[in-house]
Amino acid sequence: MVYEGMIKLTRLGGEVFLLNADLIRYVEERPDTFITLTTGERLVVTESMDEVLRRAVAYQQAKYLVPPPADCRRQAAASAQENEEA
Repeated sequence: MVYEGMIKLTRLGGEVFLLNADLIRYVEERPDTFITLTTGERLVVTESMDEVLRRAVAYQQAKYLVPPPADCRRQAAASAQENEEA
């Protein structure tokens, strides 16, 4: 499941949390998976580096490829039409 701006991960202690995928600076696996954020904070998670990468990529793809809901498209079209008439 893709959350808006978030990926679901698990801390070593078993606590599930959501991470803003845009804050990931880099991920290391040695053997635990360490995620370093743009803030400098480091997190250790149970997911493999490949799984963190898969989730982050899925989030980025969803962010750019999934069309907005129909209501938003209608509002954008109406706004564009108003701008053309002005």
